[in-house]
Amino acid sequence: MTANPVSKLMLEIIYSDERLVAINKPHGLLVHKSFLAADANEFAVQLLRDQIGRMVYPVHRLDRKTGGVLLFALDPEMNTLMQQHFADRKVEKTYLAIVRGHTPDNGVIDYPLKREDGTMLESVTHFTTLARAEIPIPSARHPTSRYALVKLMPQSGRFHQLRRHMAHIFHPIIGDRPHGCNKQNKLWKVHFGMTNMLLHAWELRFEHPLSGNLIEIRAGLHGEFLRAKDMLFGDEAPIRCTS
Repeated sequence: MTANPVSKLMLEIIYSDERLVAINKPHGLLVHKSFLAADANEFAVQLLRDQIGRMVYPVHRLDRKTGGVLLFALDPEMNTLMQQHFADRKVEKTYLAIVRGHTPDNGVIDYPLKREDGTMLESVTHFTTLARAEIPIPSARHPTSRYALVKLMPQSGRFHQLRRHMAHIFHPIIGDRPHGCNKQNKLWKVHFGMTNMLLHAWELRFEHPLSGNLIEIRAGLHGEFLRAKDMLFGDEAPIRCTS
């Protein structure tokens, strides 16, 4: 019998205390095993457990394609408390995304999303545009391609909410499948060799359930997102995008 290979992936720990730990999850890493992704053999839960030598409990979820802040509890009690924090919307979540087109300066997307059983759920996302860019590469019927760097603040937490909301207002996230723009995704693959979805869980803010202290956890951008941001916006983005 052949032994399982030892993973060489070391997760970046960006916050820890006696009851909580947060990592900067790489794009493409699943939080835990899923029958929907039979091709995966590494998962954040198992990697972090092995790295720190104790059980960990994910208190929220990130899509496989999304990088950034992923928070774990270190015991069942804290897991319950933090999951309740998320359910009660006591956790402020901020994401960064690069999207097609020039978005308005700011706005609110109030658009219910359908669950798999057909139930419509109230879903709200606030957004702010941080920078805009235009590059001399034709896109569809246009002689150039336009993009925006946006800060996204979901008020609710529905399945693929940010991806679906940005597609709803015709500013899909670059690299998103199936909600994004196939022509743009092909453009980025052909011209820039990039297939990652450009969505990053940038920051979590909440009061610690036990101490009451304000906790702010920020995750620096990963390589492909940082490359895209620098290529399109340079120093125009008025935000410190690294941890």
